[in-house]
Amino acid sequence: MSATFASALAAAREAASSQNYPQQALYVVATPIGNLADVSLRALHVLELADCIACEDTRHTQALLRAYGIAKPAGGWLSVHQHNEAQGAQEVVRRLQQGERIAYASDAGTPGVSDPGARIAAAVRTAGLAVVPIPGASSVTAVLSAAGAAGEDAGFVFQGFLPAKPQERQQAVEKLAGEARAVVLLEAPHRIAALADALAVLGERPVTVGRELTKQFEEIATLPCAGLPAWLAASPQRSRGEFALVLHPVAVAEDDREALRVLRLLLAELPVKSAVKLAAEITGAPRNALYELALKEKSS
Repeated sequence: MSATFASALAAAREAASSQNYPQQALYVVATPIGNLADVSLRALHVLELADCIACEDTRHTQALLRAYGIAKPAGGWLSVHQHNEAQGAQEVVRRLQQGERIAYASDAGTPGVSDPGARIAAAVRTAGLAVVPIPGASSVTAVLSAAGAAGEDAGFVFQGFLPAKPQERQQAVEKLAGEARAVVLLEAPHRIAALADALAVLGERPVTVGRELTKQFEEIATLPCAGLPAWLAASPQRSRGEFALVLHPVAVAEDDREALRVLRLLLAELPVKSAVKLAAEITGAPRNALYELALKEKSS
């Protein structure tokens, strides 16, 4: 056990043990995306309680458990990853039907979100068994919270990884150009330069880049898409680590006469939120941009 985390397991037992953790249930456990201190107390308790831990990489998850002083016997592990998830899901169902509690953890973050885990959860539900989420760290929500681009008056789209082939990736970017909402992308270090070049065609549209989120060398920057290749090239370190990005919503230009006309008519009769919601539905303009314009109209 790491001396740094020596008290965490005891705290987890005290905080979470009074809850009910039924057998014959799959517990989908979110684990840290880099910083071990981001694990939740309930996650620790479930990982200790589980009869079996299914995971993307047993070596990776074993290292996490050792840090907190959790030990499992050799038979308490099941490797279920991208290449064997369909078969692994059936083994999970079989063991659940025998009365076990099983926790599933991917290498980092929340399973089933651009990570293995979705097929397992679907198979367990199809078998009529329970799936219990143990929420926690996620690069998606982490980068969104830092970008400030998906507030209560705006939505977002989770796109994940774009295609690896250049032509398919460029076609995907062209589709994103017409998406008015914020878009979350994920990328690996060996492909980030290619993604930056593809996104550069979006010009002045802002993008927030989150690199090595929660880790020692975390870096978060917001800049125009056109400047992303140069930002990466400015330092060799910037091409290292895992990336989560947010394409900000398409802005409504102040000379967009139709959107402004509709918004002004509605503001004369309705509260700001209601006016913005209806204006977005009528004109197709993004809510958060209309909300900013509405605030300007009110203040003037």
